[in-house]
Amino acid sequence: MTDAILVLEDGRTFRGRSYGATGTTIAEIVFNTGMTGYQETLTDPSYRGQIVVMTSPHIGNTGANDEDFESGRVWVDGYVVRDPARRRSNWRSNRSLDELLAEQGVVGISGVDTRALTRHLRELGSMRAGISTEVLDPEQLLEQVKAAPSMTGSNYLADVTADEAYVVPAEGEKKYTVVALDLGIKGMTPKLMAKRGIEVHVLPATASLEEVLEVQPDGVFMSNGPGDPATADHQVEVVQGVLHRGTPYFGICLGNQIFGRALGRGTYKLKYGHRGVNQPVQDRTTGKVEITAHNHGFAVDAPIDEDFETPFGPARVTHVGLNDDVVEGIALLERPGFSVQYHPEAAAGPHDAGYLFDRFVDLMANTKEATGAEAH
Repeated sequence: MTDAILVLEDGRTFRGRSYGATGTTIAEIVFNTGMTGYQETLTDPSYRGQIVVMTSPHIGNTGANDEDFESGRVWVDGYVVRDPARRRSNWRSNRSLDELLAEQGVVGISGVDTRALTRHLRELGSMRAGISTEVLDPEQLLEQVKAAPSMTGSNYLADVTADEAYVVPAEGEKKYTVVALDLGIKGMTPKLMAKRGIEVHVLPATASLEEVLEVQPDGVFMSNGPGDPATADHQVEVVQGVLHRGTPYFGICLGNQIFGRALGRGTYKLKYGHRGVNQPVQDRTTGKVEITAHNHGFAVDAPIDEDFETPFGPARVTHVGLNDDVVEGIALLERPGFSVQYHPEAAAGPHDAGYLFDRFVDLMANTKEATGAEAH
């Protein structure tokens, strides 16, 4: 292994050993509290533009395989761990995590006190940072970090979206047709819809409202994705067009923030965000508390204790994060549209929120019954 350093935007420096590829990487640094599912985290397109710190000290125990990818590649811009596994141990593993990172060109660092680093980020907030095995002078690396762009105002949709449309067929009898706009969609999302009899037409993030409507969808879905929702003006306009036509809408993560913007609400950057698989959220429509998977650094600004008016009628915050009262879900009360900020499709779990896909099916069924339309 090679010497490596990690330098934060405020000048704090950590020294360690290289993990994965050698080189230099600069991006926003965030932390993830999950003890499992590191491969799903690495291949989640929502992490584009971010260096991920794993707060759990032992990472890489089960190695890496070819089945647990959430997309076609690793998306994190950098990786920080404390004690990487010296030996992988899982019957499905075909290479070590270190080998996967090196293969994909991801620069990482090990031997870092990730608990101290996490506390620092919780107190001061997410910030830019750099990892390097080439520039070992902290002052020189700090200059590069300060010259890098901020996450605020960023747009990575062109990097993560599909190049062209594709279809995931329904399993068994086809009941509905859904258009899913790929803002960084994870592979598990269309699979969960397909299991419910939905034929999913995945379109690039740049798809127009006309291209969406050409499919004659029974519902429209917008996925998770990276970057600042304030830059997603095109997608906001598409959602507004969908809502005007009364087509059922479901959004997850960035799709929730875009839904919020389409309803006339603003978004804001969280101090250090929510990332992990152990976040408590209350579904206020049932009172039930779910343990959920999160990956977001931005949130919707909406009142959590009262209904609010939108261009599409009244709306309500349906889900709230119990750690900090952040908006985790919104629904229209008189039109078929809802969204959640967290991840009901999380392949690594938990799966408490899988029922939300059933809610989407019910929304499409109820809309068809009300309009007398036939399933497409």
